[in-house]
Amino acid sequence: MNPIPADLQIDAGWLLRVQPRAPLRAHSVMVIDGIIVDVLPTADVQARYAPKRHADMTGHIVLPGLVNAHCHAAMSLMRGIADDVVLHEWLQAHIWPREAAHVSAAFVFDGSLLAAAEMIRGGITACSDMYFFPDATARALRQSGMRVQLGLPILEFPSAYAPDADGYLQRGLAVRDSLRDDPLISFALAPHATYTVSDTMFARIVTYAEELGLPIQTHLHETAGEVAAGVAAHGCRPLTRLSGLGALGPAFMAIHAVHCNDNDVALLAGHASHVVHCPSSNLKLGSGIAPVSAMLSRGINVALGTDGAASNNRLDLFEEMRIAALLAKGVTQDATTLPAQKAVEMATLGGARALGLEAAIGSLEVGKSADIIAVAVTSPELSPIFDPYSHLVYAAGRADVSHAWVAGDCILDDRQLTYCDLSAILRLAQHWQEKLR
Repeated sequence: MNPIPADLQIDAGWLLRVQPRAPLRAHSVMVIDGIIVDVLPTADVQARYAPKRHADMTGHIVLPGLVNAHCHAAMSLMRGIADDVVLHEWLQAHIWPREAAHVSAAFVFDGSLLAAAEMIRGGITACSDMYFFPDATARALRQSGMRVQLGLPILEFPSAYAPDADGYLQRGLAVRDSLRDDPLISFALAPHATYTVSDTMFARIVTYAEELGLPIQTHLHETAGEVAAGVAAHGCRPLTRLSGLGALGPAFMAIHAVHCNDNDVALLAGHASHVVHCPSSNLKLGSGIAPVSAMLSRGINVALGTDGAASNNRLDLFEEMRIAALLAKGVTQDATTLPAQKAVEMATLGGARALGLEAAIGSLEVGKSADIIAVAVTSPELSPIFDPYSHLVYAAGRADVSHAWVAGDCILDDRQLTYCDLSAILRLAQHWQEKLR
């Protein structure tokens, strides 16, 4: 039998498919037309396939590309601009005034390029982004080679992007119509929060989401003050309010979900909704610690997000995995809570599920897109290896990522960005620093 032509062969010292969970040694991933067509022992490849390209990652852990389930990419330009203040002050005194003065399509494009460079170098191949001018975000992230879900932002107050909530919704839907044929772009309706979007608009969002088959994502129960204000204004907790409006369901993402009591967790579980856990941002803003262990025990899919670099200040899912695992153990006083394998799953397949993309990405399975990263593990700091999942969460970091592919296309090659001009991006960052100062 003649060998089957293939586009790419990736050999792995350790291969983590995530699903199935068991690590594999000395296995290879075969890719044709951007799709994984086989996972087999490296020793068997030559007899079955004739690849055009061969990536020898035998000194690496190879796994699915990380999925950043919540970020505001363009806010990378505001990294460090207002640190060590509470969320309310951070937004109203520092972030919103600067956004009003400076946010434009150019700002969003340049900031998203900066974020893309950071994310790709850290093994993030897909993200869900929520910000103004999502078409500019899309152009920047796609130029970099990333996969992106555009959260189409909706707020009641005016901005340079839209005059009112209806304007946001209509502009967002127009972006969807113009970009819907790009296979690496998906969409979600993204009302900012229950305190910035009215019941009337939430009801319209639910209708559009159902008609168009779009997920809904929103900041929810991020702070105790938000929950208390929601109860005072509406007579119920924000999550209960959204349930009454029909927003919850398998296509709903609760971002942050820090201040959730037992009833809130039961409500999310009962609707098979998703939670996007952003531990670093929650800690840095003093918002609190989400009850992730309780959520996982109720079968809720929990993904990981970085939030924006203005509140984190890193777009680093390796750090989020480690902090999430350590926080869960500390809060429960149980070292078995949120084991390393689960943390890696949250950063890959969990993110894919939250975005509604689990059929395409999140695990290295035949038929899925070849969104793959390689983590070099030959340094003294990463030797020896007994459990590759544990290594990724507790020992490795984003600087150890050497290669990344999206749909079989190499977007990071030996730590060098393939499609990003890093020098030009850094010059743009300096330009905006001067304007924002």
